[in-house]
Amino acid sequence: MFNHPRRCASSRPGRLLTALTLGAALLFGMNTTASAADQQSITLYAGQHQQMVRLLVNAFEKKSGITVNVRPGEGAALASQILREGKRSPADVFFTENTPELVRLDNEHRLAKVAPNTLAQVPSQYSASNGRWLGVLARQNVMVYNPQKIDKADLPQSLMDLASDAYKGKVAVSPAEGDFLPLVKAMAIKHGEAKTLQWLKGLKTNAKIYNEDEGVVNAVNNGSAALGDINDYYYYRVREQTGKDAMKAQIAHFASGDVGNLVNVSGVAILDSAPHPQAAQKFLKFMVSKQAQTMLANSQIDFEYPLRPGIAANEQVEPFDQLNPPKINVNDLGDNSLAIKLVREAGLL
Repeated sequence: MFNHPRRCASSRPGRLLTALTLGAALLFGMNTTASAADQQSITLYAGQHQQMVRLLVNAFEKKSGITVNVRPGEGAALASQILREGKRSPADVFFTENTPELVRLDNEHRLAKVAPNTLAQVPSQYSASNGRWLGVLARQNVMVYNPQKIDKADLPQSLMDLASDAYKGKVAVSPAEGDFLPLVKAMAIKHGEAKTLQWLKGLKTNAKIYNEDEGVVNAVNNGSAALGDINDYYYYRVREQTGKDAMKAQIAHFASGDVGNLVNVSGVAILDSAPHPQAAQKFLKFMVSKQAQTMLANSQIDFEYPLRPGIAANEQVEPFDQLNPPKINVNDLGDNSLAIKLVREAGLL
């Protein structure tokens, strides 16, 4: 259910409670009927694409009978909202495109432990090392290029090369996109803060700036830029909308192990103040179930990699085991604070 406030958990009873029931309710400080009703709904703060969230929520509601009240938004903005709301937040679950928003909430001690049997459904390197958030889906960073504007042989081998004079005026990037900040942190891990800042300043000189990765893909596709840096699922989403015959842009990769091949993780967590923690745990368990992961992989709206082993990705994307990402653990990407600092210092935000 989208854009609806939480439903009232109980209504005025149509008859007087018996003395015994009333005494029990007073003793435990709650209405037993209301308690049961509470567990039939959760509030989801969703910083993922709404089409995918709707698909997931509809399937969960049908299977569980639990209503999911969705409050959509950008992941970083929703994390800030949760912190402002404090323990009074109505949020049970937070689902976001990138892990730094989850790390930020965890650093503020706002996340509850995920059930161990749920964590066990995905490889441990894609979830929080302390068990307080769960990896659900993954995607890779790639180049998108227009072969009418640049030969494949002339593409850069490293993400660092995008700041060189050879690509001045040819590059498109979206520093305001949530996927860009983990990339900056990965650059700092691999090359240090000073070189990362130098690289960002080079992008400021070289690149055409767009508000989102879809804009980068469209710019490359129509020839406004020769190449761009994106997360791959934006390419497939645009191609689905544009049509394969109209898609001039193609995907390419940086050299094996380069930061430009970073794998990002979409993750989910339960708030420590969740009004309905049991129902929230059921939702997380469903998200990494065989049913949900297969459904998402087979959809034509998401194009991310299911993290549950044994579930094949969408046939349009490359097999997950053929990717060549850098050796950077998702837990090391932090909370975006360093990345934001460097991007602002370079003048890209």
